[in-house]
Amino acid sequence: MTDIRVFGGPTALIEFGGLRFLTDPTFDPPGDYPRGDGRFLTKTAPSAIDPAELGPIDVVLLSHDQHPDNLDRAGRELLTRVPLTLTTRSGAGRLAGTARGLAPWESVAVKDVTVTAVPAQHGPPGCEPVTGEVIGFVLTGDGLPTTYVSGDNASLEVVRQIAARFPAIDTAVIFAGAARAGLFDNALLTLDSAMAAEAAAITKARRVVPVHCDSWAHFTEGCDEIGRAFEEAGLKDKL
Repeated sequence: MTDIRVFGGPTALIEFGGLRFLTDPTFDPPGDYPRGDGRFLTKTAPSAIDPAELGPIDVVLLSHDQHPDNLDRAGRELLTRVPLTLTTRSGAGRLAGTARGLAPWESVAVKDVTVTAVPAQHGPPGCEPVTGEVIGFVLTGDGLPTTYVSGDNASLEVVRQIAARFPAIDTAVIFAGAARAGLFDNALLTLDSAMAAEAAAITKARRVVPVHCDSWAHFTEGCDEIGRAFEEAGLKDKL
């Protein structure tokens, strides 16, 4: 069984195949992050853990580096102490150090675990020139339960593509929260709660761990909305 601890925002510790994976590290205190044109993102709550308490991390799974709600200042500092960061190709170029870029569907072996980058769409179709390159991840290994980490994705069609390639997903770590930041007529930048429940049905995951649904003001839906959506879909037992 995959052991997962969630610390707030998109940050979770996944123990899988004898390795410790950390998703999108965000450990800064609450505050504002300017985004240009007078816009900013606001963090509203601290992380549930101090990064010094994490213990050794083998791999950071970084869906993208260009937004502070997925990689903040403390998260960037943590990357300097981690032996491997897997992220987008463009992100690896910006981060350098131990960062390795993966294209969608590209895989890398880390000891006994295979990490496959999968697509993610951070907004409506055609959003990439504005929101940038984003990926998710699938973790597999002999005798291990397949684990999907969605990254910031707002497309159920993308989820269908991933489920077609990985039809036996055991655990889905779904970035939800119905993020909206005033872009694309305030369109969704991540799945809302009803879509997260539909993503769970598409993947047929045995269990779902929602992340990216608290600690930031532009996350417009939280844990209560997720609970109701999964209950309405008859999937509450998967949470």
